Formats: sequence, structure tokens, C-alpha cells
Amino acid sequence: MSEHVTDAATEVFVAHRNLLFTVAYEMLGSAADAEDVLQETWLRWSGVDLEQVRDRRAYLIRVTTRQSLNRLRTMSRRKETYVGPWLPEPMLTAPDVARDVELAESVSMAMMLVLETLSPTERAVFVLREVFEVSYDEIAAAVDKTPVAVRRIASRARGHVDARRPRRAVPPGEARAVLESFRRAIETGNLQGLLDVLAPEVVLVTDGGGIRQAALRPIIGADKVVRYLGGGLGRNELPVTVIPTVVNGNPALLMCLDGEIDGVLAARVEEARVTGLYYVRNPEKLRRVESETPLTLR
Repeated sequence: MSEHVTDAATEVFVAHRNLLFTVAYEMLGSAADAEDVLQETWLRWSGVDLEQVRDRRAYLIRVTTRQSLNRLRTMSRRKETYVGPWLPEPMLTAPDVARDVELAESVSMAMMLVLETLSPTERAVFVLREVFEVSYDEIAAAVDKTPVAVRRIASRARGHVDARRPRRAVPPGEARAVLESFRRAIETGNLQGLLDVLAPEVVLVTDGGGIRQAALRPIIGADKVVRYLGGGLGRNELPVTVIPTVVNGNPALLMCLDGEIDGVLAARVEEARVTGLYYVRNPEKLRRVESETPLTLR
């Protein structure tokens, strides 16, 4: 392959890299695995005759989707032996992600967990169609199905997601205000303040990956969540600092103990109350919370 062709292939790949990473991440929920998928996609792309590729963006998305599907099947086996609940890998995102309502919702921790309930093919079809607006014909080529079958899968996946997604999108300002009340209550040890900001049926999911202490099952109910948070942080006997941040395009909190990041706490906010808390403590999943990861739908 000539140097000119190699440079052209690199230029095209770099131009679409953030898009391809976002596709892979939405399908996998793991930035580390998404990076591996991009590496595999590049290896295949670098050997392609560019003159034979009519739509380079569509071709790259197709390859990324196929590699992500392969990776999803490997990940499902890993999750079977994972210690405790598995949560998506949180990422510090740039302000423009938060301003893109559609993108912010699609990568929110709550939505990523809904996507986890789909089969690999359903997830690929839903993500490509509903998030990235890829045509049914292109999706069919990516998942090795007919366009008719893809339409059926898309309809089924859409119904499944609609039944489980947040009832309405909460404006970022409202979510920040709720999390600010939560932050003050945590830092001051105000257990009543925590109760006031939590919905009665709130669910707390913690992910320690067997490396850090975490609850092995979701904790349901405001009283139980307050007891867990109050007791868990109190047992550390270290100064607790809670830093507002933006993770996966949505307001979140960095939980720090004695100046070190202990974990990331993302929240699902509905009607001015926290209905879901997602606490990632597994240090292997905290590598992207100190520098921004660019995401895009285009």
C-alpha cells in the first residue's frame, strides 16, 4: 500500500474516530473495550481499497458494529463471573455533550443500563437506528439480517426501551440542583437531608468489581440507601469530599476520600427526586474521569 493511500485512510478514520468510539461505547458500555474495537476496526480499514468504498462513514460504522457484536459476546461471559452488579464505565465528558440532549440521554448511566437488558443484536439495531439514525439497509448489512428483520427487531427493542427509560428528560439545571442538595447532605452527614432528596423507591447500585467493597445486590428504598451511604462513608474515617462533575453528558459526583477518588456517583433524577443511584468504585473503571472523552452522534 502506498504512503498516499495510507495517509488517506488515516485521514478518513481520524475524521470519524469520535463517532466510531461513541457507537462502540453505546453498544458495549465499556470505554476500554470500545478502544479495542476501534483498534480492530482500524486494522481492517487500513487494508481496504478506498476506491471501492462508496460511503466511507457507513462502511466504518458497519465494521465497528460487527466488531462490537463480537466483543459483546465475549463480555457477556465476563459478566457471568463478575463480582456484584456490573455498571457501565463512566467517562468525564465535554460541555458540548451535555448540551446535546439526545446524545446526553443516550449515554446516561440510566439509559446504558436499559440497553444492557437487550440482546446483542437488539442493542446494535436500537443504537444504530434510534441514536445514530442509520438506515435499515445499512443496519441489515452490519448485523447480517434482512431489512425486514431489522425493522421487526427495531420495533421490539424500541418498545422494550420505552417501557424502561426515564419517564421524561430532566433539564440539566434541575438535575444539578438535586445533586447539589445530595452533595451537601453527604458532606455534612445530614441523613434527613439525604432522605429529603431521595425518592421513596430509590435504587442504589454499586460496582466494586470484587476489588473495592460494594453491595452485591441493588439496595432498594430510601431508608436502606441512607443507611448504606451513611454507614459506608462513616466507616472510612477519612475526610469525604464530593465534587460536582459531568459524567456521560449528565451531572454526577466524584466521591473523594482523603483527597483520592473513591468512585463516581451518577444519578437518575425524576420529578426533583433521585430515583436511581449508580456508584462505580471499581478502580479499573475510573480511568476516564479525570480527562474528557469526546463523544458525538455525527
